[in-house]
Amino acid sequence: MKLFTKGLLLIAVPSVVELALLGVVFDTQEQTAQAAQWVDNSKQILYQSSAIVDPLLRQAARIRTAMATGDASLIDRHTVWVDLGDRLSKLDALVAGTPQQVARVHNIQKMIDAYRAHTLAISQALHEGRSLAPFIALETGALPRPIVLFRDELAAFGNEAARLDADRSAALARRRARQQYALIGAVLGSMLIWAATAVVFARSIGRRLEVLTGNAERLGSGRPLAAPLSGSDEIATLDAVLHQTGVRLREAEREQAALKTRLEARARELAGVNEELRQETQDNEMFIYSVSHDLRSPLVNLQGFSKELQVSCDELDSIVARAGLPEAEHRRMAHILDGDVRESLHYLRTAVTRAASIIDALLRISRAGRLEYQWQRVSVGRVVSRVVDTLQGAISQRAAVVTVRELPPAWGDPAAVEQIFSNLIGNALNFLDPARNGRVEVGALAPESVDESEPHAVRLRTYYVRDNGLGIPAAYMSKVFRAFQRLHGEVARGDGIGLAVVRRTVERHGGRVWVESAEGAGSTFFVALPEQPMRL
Repeated sequence: MKLFTKGLLLIAVPSVVELALLGVVFDTQEQTAQAAQWVDNSKQILYQSSAIVDPLLRQAARIRTAMATGDASLIDRHTVWVDLGDRLSKLDALVAGTPQQVARVHNIQKMIDAYRAHTLAISQALHEGRSLAPFIALETGALPRPIVLFRDELAAFGNEAARLDADRSAALARRRARQQYALIGAVLGSMLIWAATAVVFARSIGRRLEVLTGNAERLGSGRPLAAPLSGSDEIATLDAVLHQTGVRLREAEREQAALKTRLEARARELAGVNEELRQETQDNEMFIYSVSHDLRSPLVNLQGFSKELQVSCDELDSIVARAGLPEAEHRRMAHILDGDVRESLHYLRTAVTRAASIIDALLRISRAGRLEYQWQRVSVGRVVSRVVDTLQGAISQRAAVVTVRELPPAWGDPAAVEQIFSNLIGNALNFLDPARNGRVEVGALAPESVDESEPHAVRLRTYYVRDNGLGIPAAYMSKVFRAFQRLHGEVARGDGIGLAVVRRTVERHGGRVWVESAEGAGSTFFVALPEQPMRL
């Protein structure tokens, strides 16, 4: 049986019993309310019956006064009979469920109607001036006979109404007591039913849930699980899922162990590859250094020979001028010496100069990767101040404004850090827009957050050099830090290795460098350097 079905049964059975108990409570409540209504009706009947006598007695007194005085106006008051009629109608409605009392009300109505006819006859006799002797004979007693009969009938009606009121009050008290007993029984029955339900739940579902919870705890702690639960409800299904999960976890642990072994082997392979790359990089740097040195000697020779050729050309030019050659031969020799030879020598010397510049740039790049750094805490503010002082000539020439914000210290090599900011600030000055006043700003961002749980985490401090210069086109952004890549060559001279040296130097410090720029609006170069040595 499914857990949902069991739950419905555990809820439905007590609910049905509670509904039955509530039905009993509602039935007794309805009976009590009906008895209370009967008692209220009895009180109303007694009140209405007692209120009928007084108007009729006052009317009898007025009739006798009219007979004594002969004034018929005392009798002609129809409001008395209207009031009596209303009271009898209410009384008749109140005793509608009691036939004997209904008959008495009808008798009372007849008596009142007869007395009213008697009153009308007296009134008519007074108006006509006839003798009242026949009527006086009926008024000899303390009360007229119709009034006496009326009062006797009303007394019998009142006695019966009082008896019914007493019976109904007693019945109301009994039904209220029964209502209390029914309510107490319903509460106690409901408590017993739900207690029995709780016991059933604890013995069946509760025990199964306890087993399921225990298996979940064992699964979390890695211990073996208890035997699977029987049945086909959701608890048994969850327990089966826990057992399947345990099997899969054991398989995953085995796979994880195998994967860890493979990762360790792969890490060893990567460590070897990194060592090979480091060795190859070092070999490449040594190769660049040695080749650059080896190439400098031939270039010096080429430069010397080109100068000697220039001197020889000058001597040949003077010899030709003194030789007195024919005009045609003279023009031909002058064209060869002044045109082809001198132009070739110019191109040769330009190429030698360019090659020497490239070799110097290669040596600088190689030197940036081979220098032994003197690690210490560097006052970046002082370094930038020295750089700005060094570049005062370029700053004045371009009428630029250089603003230096507060710069916290960094961890690194002082000369290398100075080279970084010298290149960045120099580039910013070189590529200012001549069409507007130049501004260069050097500052630092807030420190980056570091995960303290990482064993080799280093807090980096980011510095920036911002300018309002020419900016960098989007298509050129990926080439900014490559060697021999030059932009705006017509604005400033250079070999195109300054930013490559900056990147190499920053990476050797364990930091990073990047740029944000918009063409025509300026550029901002960011440099992230460590604040303290790397934790080992």
